[in-house]
Amino acid sequence: MADETVTTSDRGAGGGVTPNRYRHRVTKPTVDQLLEAAVSAVPNGEIRPGQQQMATAIAESQRTGEHLLAQAGTGTGKSLAYLAPALLSDGPVVVSTATLALQSQLISTDLPRLAEAVSEVLGRTPKFAVFKGRHHYLCPAKIGADDEDTLFDTGEEDSGWLGQRSRLGKDIGRLTEWASDTDTGDRDDLDPGVSDTAWRQMSTSARDCVGVSNCRWGAECFAERARDRARAADIIVTNHALLSIDLIHNRSILPEHKLLIIDEAHELADRTTSAARAELSASSLDRLSRRSTKICGNDISGRLAEAADLLGVAVSDSPNTRLLELPEALNQALTLLEAVCREAVSGIGGVSPDSADSMARNQLKSQLTEAQETAQRCLIDADSDVRWCEGDGRGRSLVVAPLSVAGLLGEELFAGRTVVATSATLTLGGTFDAVAGSLGLRKENEQTGEDRPSGTNTGTMWRSLDVGSPFDYRKQGILYVAAHLPRPTASGLSDAAAEELVKLVSALGGRALGLFSSRRAADTAAEVLRERTDLPILLQGDETLPLLVKKFKADPSSVLLGVMSLWQGVDVPGDACQLVIVDRLPFPRPDEPLSAARSAAADAAGGSGFAAVSVPHAAIRLAQGVGRLIRTTGDKGVAAVLDPRLHTARSYGPYLKKTLPPLWYTTDADKVHAALGRLGAQPVAVGDLSHGHRHVVMSSQSTNH
Repeated sequence: MADETVTTSDRGAGGGVTPNRYRHRVTKPTVDQLLEAAVSAVPNGEIRPGQQQMATAIAESQRTGEHLLAQAGTGTGKSLAYLAPALLSDGPVVVSTATLALQSQLISTDLPRLAEAVSEVLGRTPKFAVFKGRHHYLCPAKIGADDEDTLFDTGEEDSGWLGQRSRLGKDIGRLTEWASDTDTGDRDDLDPGVSDTAWRQMSTSARDCVGVSNCRWGAECFAERARDRARAADIIVTNHALLSIDLIHNRSILPEHKLLIIDEAHELADRTTSAARAELSASSLDRLSRRSTKICGNDISGRLAEAADLLGVAVSDSPNTRLLELPEALNQALTLLEAVCREAVSGIGGVSPDSADSMARNQLKSQLTEAQETAQRCLIDADSDVRWCEGDGRGRSLVVAPLSVAGLLGEELFAGRTVVATSATLTLGGTFDAVAGSLGLRKENEQTGEDRPSGTNTGTMWRSLDVGSPFDYRKQGILYVAAHLPRPTASGLSDAAAEELVKLVSALGGRALGLFSSRRAADTAAEVLRERTDLPILLQGDETLPLLVKKFKADPSSVLLGVMSLWQGVDVPGDACQLVIVDRLPFPRPDEPLSAARSAAADAAGGSGFAAVSVPHAAIRLAQGVGRLIRTTGDKGVAAVLDPRLHTARSYGPYLKKTLPPLWYTTDADKVHAALGRLGAQPVAVGDLSHGHRHVVMSSQSTNH
């Protein structure tokens, strides 16, 4: 991008612009200059080829308006690759992440370092802010409320209510005192924290908020102050959940912007589905009944309680599968609920912001409206929605969720702004087609034609880019498939797979991360390893996950076992993790209602539900799981898959392998056990494991066959 002379101005501490006499002319930097400045601030930092390629492509997309899907493997340095060109945007930039870990990294490390590093090149110090949902902030209206019926409504069952009040008292008192001391009201700034139950009493959701103009505490609202800071920022960091809500509400929540960067983009469709789902339960309707008594009267309250009882009985008798037709009892409960909520909302009518109970009335009206809309949505039986029951006992709920969010994303995500979607896992089976389709995009450059599928944005021009990874996967790691094992059948761990697990872990002497498809399989693995080895076995659920990961990093002889949250949320570079074991291919359960409905829809359209839904789902999860192995250029080890189908299934095995990092591939158990033995015989690197400092190398015999 050519240099361009532009007029700029400095921002004062409050985000305002300084007087005209301070305005000066600077040369607009190039993306290369910004990236060089950004990387120079990183310890031992240097620009990587893939990083340079990605930054240049993003700058070009900003110039042309063409959307970009960019796959950047682990170690590319993709955060700086998109943050540096983002500073060239004319106006604020929104960066959305799927995980709190990445959001925290951006806010606490990457952006402060970037802002300082580029200030001289840019001619000013860029501002950044985090944009969270309202429930992350204290609500001054709740702090000033004196309605004990709402304040101490814990959302739990009535038994032990006095005990609940006693336990909540100290936390509520702490939050009330903290409200007068904090500048942000952000829960993440409260140390030590409080329980979720206590926090709910002193915060509010976007749905329940009456709006700043209708709230007498609006001038003191922490959430509004955070939004003001975000509007004045150059880079705004948010999360996929809030981005999804913004899309559902016609882009009315996030500040106006011309560039949206979606990191961990492979998660967006699932997060949008979660944001668009709704549910009803007997317990939630019971609470709604109690809250309505004072405002709506005993008749409304009693009928809501009746609807709660009917719903509770109906969902307890319904299976945890898709409800193609509503049972009569469930239909009666929803019909009653819809009618009484409609009557109650009409009775509340307009609410004056000056009335003493305006907050309570507005919140009740919002909750009644939500229940009414969910009941209507379940009764309509639209092809675009899927209904099912889930949970145990009185905690069971009726759930409704969209069959697909591709149409919503295709219409709302790309209009009026440039979108950059990036992740280490965007190509499935070697192409971008599956992820692009989940985002509402057609195949690349296929933008016209009468046969276009419904729910896709055919006017959206986009291109893809795979910048690869700086890792030499074939020399750093082995992908071993235990092809001699029997095909998995039950949800647990077979005796043969358990035997192979013991051999692998024993050969290395620990340093292993076990990723399991079910809790039952993880429990069995822990039991077997504790019986057959003397290694420390850490099992997810025994302690908090952060504590387990800390112990795993600290003890090179330990083995960490767990289920799905470990497949994506654990980053353990260095010697602590040199063996990743996957018990079976992570296909969705065939009885999972949403996946089953999507598969059935693909079959009905003349395709293959298994190929269109189950295989891409397994590909993403498997790539994320195997990706736990190589996190730095010094890491070495083995990724072992105890499911022979990865090797034997001709229809989808090659597709899955193309999605994985290109590790050296083998099915020879003896070679793998020998390679692990050689690796285990080497001394564990001494140093900071969190930065991957290490001195262990695998024999060349294990990587060049």
